[in-house]
Amino acid sequence: MLTRRSFLTATGILALGSLLSSCADSAADLRVLLLTGSIPPQLLKAFRQQISSGASLDFKPQGQLKEVFSLLETWQGQNEEKKGLLTNLPKIPLINPRPPSVSDFVSLGDAWLKEAIQKELIEPVDMTQIPNWERLPSRWQKLVRRDGKGNLQENGLIWAAPYRWGTTLIAYRSDKLDWQPQDWSDLWDERLSDRIAIIDQPREVIGLSLKKLGKSYNTKNIAGVAQLKTELINLNKRVKYYSSEHYLQPLLTGDVWVSVGWSNEIIPLTSRNRNIKAVVPTSGTSLWSDVWVKPKGKEEQTNELSETAKKWLNFCWEPQAAKFISLFADAASPMINTLEKKELPANVNDNPLLSIDSAIFDKCEFLEPFSKQVQEQYMDLWTEVRKT
Repeated sequence: MLTRRSFLTATGILALGSLLSSCADSAADLRVLLLTGSIPPQLLKAFRQQISSGASLDFKPQGQLKEVFSLLETWQGQNEEKKGLLTNLPKIPLINPRPPSVSDFVSLGDAWLKEAIQKELIEPVDMTQIPNWERLPSRWQKLVRRDGKGNLQENGLIWAAPYRWGTTLIAYRSDKLDWQPQDWSDLWDERLSDRIAIIDQPREVIGLSLKKLGKSYNTKNIAGVAQLKTELINLNKRVKYYSSEHYLQPLLTGDVWVSVGWSNEIIPLTSRNRNIKAVVPTSGTSLWSDVWVKPKGKEEQTNELSETAKKWLNFCWEPQAAKFISLFADAASPMINTLEKKELPANVNDNPLLSIDSAIFDKCEFLEPFSKQVQEQYMDLWTEVRKT
């Protein structure tokens, strides 16, 4: 998701601080730039205990995916925003800081993969020496197999290593409603007029409307879908706020009774506020995944992964890692459905937002990359509907 955000709490930052950089990053055996909050401290501690005591690790948190992408551009000399008046000035911390050394891996969202490949910011990853790759469910393997333009390709090169995933959910105020939303069609209920907040994402809003009509999120010819525009107009009449950053605040204040947004932000809210519940829509929802990508190296550098780097990728698909991610990262590991129930904590097994019913999960979809022409179709329809 292009604006999906994930931040550490203050206590998480303190806990993570002692586990991150153990040396100057230029001398580390493994350098990882990770999305803040996507890897719990417990997992980093377990990895340190597993590898050789002599290995030096440098894990750095980054607050948002767009910041990570900006660094990838900077490392390839493509970030124009960082050029200009400050370029030739001395590197002064907090004013004109020096970007970190190029990492072995960085976190990226699957929605950013196409652009990263097209701009040649990342390079394929050789999985032949990563034993657990073969255990990764095919849905995630297919997600990261792409051609040179970033489009899905069945036998394409492997461009990323998925390590956690989530969904788009319906969150609602149980103290305001005397009924429970179950599926996307419930958003059209007249009782929710002017009581809905939704993330400001055309693919998501048009996609859930397509699901209501029994279609796929990845429908390319939306002009051929009867009633789609009418459904969107009717939904628009019930939406009070579109915002990808502030869709949960009005739910907390009671200004809206339903919010549609990302699971990694909704799940922690349900655990802190007993009046807020959430559901995975029964007709299926969109999926997102955070992945490890390898920044493109210079021509004279070898593309071979270090032994420590191989161990890190393999470790992220181990049962222990799957447990920690699913328990502490407000998301699920892609390995969660490969494990027996006894291998996962009860509060993961019993959480329908993480251990999704298989009948529903089979209807869920990753948002596939579209061509420019199809993207324009979606944007044109979105603009037209928002004007009504």
